[in-house]
Amino acid sequence: MKTRREEDNTEGEELSKRQKLLELSSPSPSPPRLAFDNALLPLASYDDDDEDEEDDERRAASGGRFENFGGRIEQNGYKDDGEYDDEDEDDYNEKGMSQGKSNRMIEVRRDCPYLDTVNRQVLDFDFEKFCSVSLSNLNVYACLVCGKYYQGRGLTSHAYTHSLEAGHHVYINLRTEKVYCLPDGYEINDPSLDDIRHVLNPRFSREQVDQLDKNRQWSRALDGSDYLPGMVGLNNIKETDFVNVTIQSLMRVTPLRNFFLIPENYQHSKSPLVHRFGELTRKIWHARNFKGQVSPHEFLQAVMKASKKRFRIGAQSDPVEFMSWLLNTLHADLRSSRKNSSIIHQCFQGELEVVKETHGRAISEKRENGDNQNNGTDADGGTGRNNVVMETSRMPFLMLGLDLPPPPLFKDVMEKNIIPQVPLFNILKKFDGESVTEVVRPRIARMRYRVTRLPQYIILHMRRFTKNNFFVEKNPTLVNFPVKNLELKDYIPLPTPKGKEKLRSKYDLIANIVHDGKPGEGCYRVFVQRKSEELWYEMQDLHVSETLPQMVALSETYMQIYEQQH
Repeated sequence: MKTRREEDNTEGEELSKRQKLLELSSPSPSPPRLAFDNALLPLASYDDDDEDEEDDERRAASGGRFENFGGRIEQNGYKDDGEYDDEDEDDYNEKGMSQGKSNRMIEVRRDCPYLDTVNRQVLDFDFEKFCSVSLSNLNVYACLVCGKYYQGRGLTSHAYTHSLEAGHHVYINLRTEKVYCLPDGYEINDPSLDDIRHVLNPRFSREQVDQLDKNRQWSRALDGSDYLPGMVGLNNIKETDFVNVTIQSLMRVTPLRNFFLIPENYQHSKSPLVHRFGELTRKIWHARNFKGQVSPHEFLQAVMKASKKRFRIGAQSDPVEFMSWLLNTLHADLRSSRKNSSIIHQCFQGELEVVKETHGRAISEKRENGDNQNNGTDADGGTGRNNVVMETSRMPFLMLGLDLPPPPLFKDVMEKNIIPQVPLFNILKKFDGESVTEVVRPRIARMRYRVTRLPQYIILHMRRFTKNNFFVEKNPTLVNFPVKNLELKDYIPLPTPKGKEKLRSKYDLIANIVHDGKPGEGCYRVFVQRKSEELWYEMQDLHVSETLPQMVALSETYMQIYEQQH
């Protein structure tokens, strides 16, 4: 009869022998990386998830040990390559011990008898990758029969339970794109499932990206509807039309779109906002979607988190504010430490020369104190005669704000409102370096602006809304603008190009956002150009229709994007 100590020694010897064999049979693994090293993880916070807490307790009960799967060390579900295990690690019995799946090999089969139960009509990968039962975003599978999301595929997992209860047997891992048959547990390797993988994670080669603006072919969705890749409608989840028009406008900026269609371009970024924007871009331009529209749900969740709920679902916001915030945030998340540049600045950044005239403080204070003595100059460097201090500076810009003339106060003879019109060239004179703009904050000053460098894409914002102490007022003035061949040098003095550089000051309109309705209410829609055919489309959430170029200029334009001609 062996004593307990002898049994422990024997077990210890066997364990050490087993570990030596494993070390000899496999390369030494690198230490596992933690969850937050993976920038592609969804945005959910699952600290309070019951199952994860139970897992931690079970690991603690079993001494917090690693489990060895085929020679790779795994901890907390994360392999040594920084990604969490697609095999469910929640497979514990009631005593908290592993049920011995450590050395199990996954069978790969092609002849699954349940493939004909897959229902592509119910599949929707636009929503957040959360388990519909546990609300965890770890290790989530989609049931390809009913479209619902479940966590794990171990014996005690929600997907396994669903397969037994509902008789649904085919599941895809939303991260690895591997397809499994449950409860049998084998992997299905069949090319007929590739179209589902493409919808889950659209892919573009660089050759396909280069051909996008030459493609005139329509695509057909599973429901029989036809759609144009890049011209798909976006769901208005709840008062999110300000996001939809901004996204549709940015999709026309070719270098920006091409950058985000290739995930390798921004794989260094750990920002969920960057990756969600890239996913949304790929879905909008994908030619093999199951439906003719896209829901920006995951992107909106990333926006809410990154903006600390400044922009959120269910609250109407201003697309100009959103565009400014989005471009600045994407730039900050994309720029590398070596150079302060990004695809955002390469597309949109220009430069202004700003001349600021203010009254000298010293003289103002002396006059207030009744001291009228003057020595000719003040403390700020302004002359004593006119008491003006001039400061000249250069500042970058991503967007130019244009001031509309005030609307008339009176009605015409027929007792109808007069809707004034103003040419775009008149309000562009604000940036000719001579026109004076009065500002009152932070101090009363006279400002003069001059464009010293034009961007490849110029964003113009018409200041339609003014806030006073009581309400927001909307200026209904119509702006007359050319859809093609906007020649800026005729209205703005531009610097002469250096050397052999050519002055490129001619622009074509590619997107025009308009506001309909009352201030604080109303809705937004956008006119965009499809380059392959040079046709114009009006887009308002899910509504997409072709329109005439003449119709683009007949509405209350709010924000425009112009593209520099080559």
